[in-house]
Amino acid sequence: MRGAIEALIKMPTILYRKSLTEDSELEIMSRHFPVTDSMVGIKNDLVIGRYSAVPFYSEVCKGLELQGSYLINSLRQHTYIANFDYYYDIEKYTPKTWFRLQDVPEHEAPFFVKGKTTSKKHSWNTMAYAETRADAIRVATDLKNDYYIGAQDIIVRKYEPLIKLGEGINGLPWTNEWRFFFYKRELLTYGFYWSECEIKGTMTDAGIAFAHMIADIISEHTNFYTIDIGQKVDGSFIIIEINDAQMAGFSECSIEELYSNLAKTLKC
Repeated sequence: MRGAIEALIKMPTILYRKSLTEDSELEIMSRHFPVTDSMVGIKNDLVIGRYSAVPFYSEVCKGLELQGSYLINSLRQHTYIANFDYYYDIEKYTPKTWFRLQDVPEHEAPFFVKGKTTSKKHSWNTMAYAETRADAIRVATDLKNDYYIGAQDIIVRKYEPLIKLGEGINGLPWTNEWRFFFYKRELLTYGFYWSECEIKGTMTDAGIAFAHMIADIISEHTNFYTIDIGQKVDGSFIIIEINDAQMAGFSECSIEELYSNLAKTLKC
């Protein structure tokens, strides 16, 4: 109990994975938090596992708990995101999703096929987008045989056209999509999703309000997360996906703004 109380009042430690953390990010996070690339000696502390907690989240939790420390997202909170359990809480705000291939209806085509946690969207034409149900089954089969995706459960989502700004390799559409970082209900930073797209999208007050509305729901189940929202061709907004912020890329979000606002929020 004492360790848990101390963890709440100390500035958290960032446990980062050296091989995945850019020097520029490391320099910024070091200005706002204690940082380390080893969990050894992290005692009675709250921990942000920057790229370091997966794929063995449960084991990292147990190792930290032996030292009286805790990840910013508990195992249950992480699993809520990683297992796509959040879908049922925001179902009416995100593309319709099928969890079994036999349930996918032909008349709902086209589809976007992915793992529960990640996709191969940069292989858009062959490993993500499916024009028909038969195509969706083929893509799902290929993903199950893929080293990167295969360990995940495969899901099929209804493809929702968004406002298109350009096109990347393999036909990947660059759309008006944005990433929002939240700690509980507190918006930390947000930015355009597609770093490689020369034409940048625009975000409206309505889109920001939409993100806050979704955060009110998600924050009941997890602490530190990202919300990706896209703007449909009719101008309305839709949730693309939710991610554990410990493992989320920055896209065009400000790294400085993220860590400085997170530090201020956690001090309160």
